[in-house]
Amino acid sequence: MDELTRNRTTPIGLPPHLQREPTPVEGCPGCAELANVRARARAVGDMTTVTDCNVLMRRHPEGHQ
Repeated sequence: MDELTRNRTTPIGLPPHLQREPTPVEGCPGCAELANVRARARAVGDMTTVTDCNVLMRRHPEGHQ
């Protein structure tokens, strides 16, 4: 055994992702655009863009009453 193998521990269990994807606010053009970009990104497997859209959708203030 090498040094790395000998010192490994058993894997830790990570909690599941608890936060669901944000739902676009009806009537908000910003949410609608982000949802469209997110859907196109997911279709081609671009999960980085999917995550970015989720973050932006949660944080943007325009269009919400």
